[in-house]
Order: sequence, then C-alpha cells, then structure tokens
Amino acid sequence: MLLIIEGLTMCFILLMICVVGTANGAVGCVYFYEPEVQERVVELGLTTKAKIKKDYAVAGVFLFVPILVFVPAMVYFINGARGFMDIFVQITIILMIEGLFDRLFIDWFWVGKTKAWLIPGTEDLKPYIPKKTKIHKWIGTLVVYPILAAVLAGILSLF
Repeated sequence: MLLIIEGLTMCFILLMICVVGTANGAVGCVYFYEPEVQERVVELGLTTKAKIKKDYAVAGVFLFVPILVFVPAMVYFINGARGFMDIFVQITIILMIEGLFDRLFIDWFWVGKTKAWLIPGTEDLKPYIPKKTKIHKWIGTLVVYPILAAVLAGILSLF
C-alpha cells in the first residue's frame, strides 16, 4: 500500500509540473512538444528559443530530482528497503506507477484527447505525440525506468 501512495505522490508531482506549466496556455510546456511544434511556436512569436531552453531546464530539475532523490529516499528511509533486490523492486514499482500515469493519463488522454494542450497555429502538426515518440516514451517507461531502478538500487545497496 505504501508503494502505491509513493507512486501516486510521483504522479502528483508530474501532474503539478504540467498544471503549472500550462496554467497560462500550452505554450508554457512547449518544451515537451516535438521540435517542429517548438519551431512553429517561435515563428508565431508566442515564445523564444531561449525561454523554451530555460523552461526545459527548470522542468527537468522538478522532474528528475524527485526520481533520482525522492524515490530512493522514500524506499530507503521510509520503507526501510535493504539489499539490491528489495530496493530495485520498490523503486521499479514507484517509477512504473508514475510512468503509466504519464503514458496513459497525460500523453494519451490529456494531450491526445483534450484541447488543453492545443497551441493555436500548430493544429497541422498534430498529433503532438506522434507514433515514433510514443514508442520511445513506452520504451523509456518499460525499459529505461527498470535500468534506472537497478542503478539506484546498486548505489543504495552499498550503504
């Protein structure tokens, strides 16, 4: 049960990044879009390349610090996991919950089925998450997250 709560906490963090980023319109999270969309948004004068780069760096901190620091800390200090396999399994479960939330709720539903992420003047570039990118994101969730969990578990099991 604790792992589910921790996974949902990670989902909430991701959701808040997206909610804050899109609060004044989807352009605020244009760094999540394909390069063609980013270029069009700059051409339309809705933002600048420098702002996209800055916003991407800020979002990266808020996305990756929780994954690289909070998740291992929760598993080690709150859950009391010790040993590589116990740590690996717990980190993987938390990251899978967050990854599935990202793939299914954010990517498939929120971006793909609502108008919340629509940027006027870029409609011809939809879908915003093309098939190739979806495949890469699913590989990241199903393959890279467990690899990351293994690396983090390896580091934590040294303590």
